[in-house]
Amino acid sequence: MIKRPLIIRIVLFVAAVTMVLLLMPHRGQQLYNYEVNRPWSYSLLTAPFDIPIYRDSISSREMRDSLEATFLPVFTRRDDVAKPLLDRLLSLTGVSPEQRTSLRNAVSRIYRDGIVSPGDYEELRANRKTEVRFVSSNQLVKESASRFKTPRQAYATIDSIFRDPAMRKAMADIKLSSQLTPNVVLDTAATSRLYQERLQPVQAAIGVIQKGERIIDRGDRVTPQLFEILNTYEQMMRSRDFTGDRGEFYIILGQILFAIMIFGALYFYLFLFRRKIWENDRGVMAIMASIVAIYILASVISTHINHGIYLVPFAILPVVIVVLYDARTGLFCHVLEVLLCATFVSSSFEFIFLQIITGMTSIFTLRELTRRSQLLRTALAVYVVYVAGYIAVELMMTGTLSSHVGKLTGYFAINAVLISFAYILIFVYEKVFGLTSLVTLVELCDINNPLLRELSEECPGTFQHSMSVSNLAGDAARKINANPLIVRAGALYHDIGKITNPAFFTENQHGVNPHDALTPEQSARIIISHVTEGLKLAEKDKLPSTLRDMISQHHGKGVAKYFYTMYQRMHPGQTVDPAPFTYPGPNPQTLEASLLMMADSVEAASRSLPEHTVESITNLVNRIIDGQVDAGLHNESPLSFRDIKIIKESFINRLRTMYHVRIAYPKQ
Repeated sequence: MIKRPLIIRIVLFVAAVTMVLLLMPHRGQQLYNYEVNRPWSYSLLTAPFDIPIYRDSISSREMRDSLEATFLPVFTRRDDVAKPLLDRLLSLTGVSPEQRTSLRNAVSRIYRDGIVSPGDYEELRANRKTEVRFVSSNQLVKESASRFKTPRQAYATIDSIFRDPAMRKAMADIKLSSQLTPNVVLDTAATSRLYQERLQPVQAAIGVIQKGERIIDRGDRVTPQLFEILNTYEQMMRSRDFTGDRGEFYIILGQILFAIMIFGALYFYLFLFRRKIWENDRGVMAIMASIVAIYILASVISTHINHGIYLVPFAILPVVIVVLYDARTGLFCHVLEVLLCATFVSSSFEFIFLQIITGMTSIFTLRELTRRSQLLRTALAVYVVYVAGYIAVELMMTGTLSSHVGKLTGYFAINAVLISFAYILIFVYEKVFGLTSLVTLVELCDINNPLLRELSEECPGTFQHSMSVSNLAGDAARKINANPLIVRAGALYHDIGKITNPAFFTENQHGVNPHDALTPEQSARIIISHVTEGLKLAEKDKLPSTLRDMISQHHGKGVAKYFYTMYQRMHPGQTVDPAPFTYPGPNPQTLEASLLMMADSVEAASRSLPEHTVESITNLVNRIIDGQVDAGLHNESPLSFRDIKIIKESFINRLRTMYHVRIAYPKQ
């Protein structure tokens, strides 16, 4: 039967691969990734058939612009439009025959000049067309368009000529302003036909690459002309269906294998090198969700914005993973993310180089996030590396800077600003996935934290003990590559359960020992309860699971030896059950928990030494740690013999410093 954690990982794997495949660019749409003025990154490409050579986009655009500037549209003159109005003017009343004739001649003259619609008039003015074409006897003739008027302009001209009140009243009676309609109309069919005839030489092939002839080879620069040839080649490949159904199947199969290898590499890495993350369902889910989310963002932005892939803050992924886990995992996930998203980019070498170098920069400048200002420093460093890296690649590959370097510099700045918001994203990850970041641990180590402040007020002796254990264990943690922040935070909170009964612990007693009135079993029960009480307080204060584990494991399944021994002395010759004197456990599961157990026992025992010589401290450290190892308390921890040796040396040196002898000052 398949275990539940394995099912979760399989579902996550299938979901991630499916999402990537749905968004992955379809290779049937573009066979190769290439850009103008970039080197060709593939092997030799030869023509599988004759390929026509068309003008490149720059030349075509120049010829189109020239055609647009010189092309004259075709208009038609409609003589039947003016006749009804001119006939009506002959029967105009209220004016003299001479005035009627004069008005009719003026209107006729304006119609001869030409009345056009406002839209056509504005189009001619906008394109600076001073001439147009007319069809006359099946031939195109040019005519000046400078005298064309709109109906409003035509009426204004007539109104300026005839100022006599009687004439104006007569024109108003027949509503002359609305009777002036366009008689020169754009012939859209003839204009389009003529334009296509003039455009045909621009679109026509200017040569041919014969079958078997070389198109481009690796390292060749993709000129505008070659770019056009490659576009033609890809269009002809698709139209001739060179790939076919089988080719499409192979393309999809390749994409599936690609996605499986990417996420398979991630799973193998976690399983082999980061078993702690692998065994945490939420940890695996957080990493997979991060990679897929950035992939979706990159897909959407690169589809809608030219060069938009550089707006995506890829370096935010290693930043978050470094803060939540470690630098090696952050870099590994970042490389996999970049390889996934390289499928969107035409200049993949430039993209991969820039993203990997900026990801490494974010890791090198961050290391341990303990202050928000570090994120600003990281964002600035990423921006500088982006710009420098882009300039380096451009100069190396093209020998010059492209025209869009300014735009990309702005994109890099936006990218860097987005990286600085990782602090908020880390907080979201902690709440959603129940993870613990270095930032949270730093905040928890603040002694002004309400729980630590209560510990210092209610149990001052325990608080001092916790501080000493924190220093003792933190120093050793660095030397065995454990997490110092986890150890320090765990040491500060491991005894918070003593707040409920502070007087029952020797470090908080002042001459009166309440255990004198209790049996060994009762005393052991109270002493052991500080673990369960500590877990209750940790749950109440919503401490991270990492610290709750430290609280439950800092005694493991060890025995409260003092009271156990007292009970044995009180019952000589009897077999004593150790269960009532045994802590609930579990035993330490991590390096940090083992280190805390050792430091807790050593620090407490060191206070009972009559003298703190090198020999006495060494014997104490060896006796306590060897006793724990012999009892099997560290069997479930990844602790090695080398780690134990280093921890002993660190404890001995630290305790010698803590209990150093001061010289006696002479009396005056």
